[in-house]
Amino acid sequence: MTHSIIEQIKKADSAIIAEDFDTLMGIYTDDAVLVIEPGKNAVGKIAIRKAFEAIAVYFKNGLQIEQQGLEILETGDTALVLANTVVSAPNYPAVIRKATYVFTKNSKGVWLCSIDNSYGHEIIGKDT
Repeated sequence: MTHSIIEQIKKADSAIIAEDFDTLMGIYTDDAVLVIEPGKNAVGKIAIRKAFEAIAVYFKNGLQIEQQGLEILETGDTALVLANTVVSAPNYPAVIRKATYVFTKNSKGVWLCSIDNSYGHEIIGKDT
């Protein structure tokens, strides 16, 4: 049986590829954090949507996302997801990111993304 978080991630990846931002926003908590790039975050659904719209343009409306392995560590209503996320686009060669996601289970039992960090440990400054 597939974990419902994996289904949410697949749904998010498909929505990103299709630029279906309405569906994508339904996968995030209201106060979610998206790492746009190391040192730059978007907080909340309005900012995250604007970020994804800009990301789509940056990647020439051809962003591709694929997961090549996921590990879910779950306790109570919180889950840490470690993933090998492949990111590519017409103007961006395929790279594997060691992504880190945090999901929170809401009162209806639905897992929503509260932290979306496709860069993983890359966000840690070299001087720290």
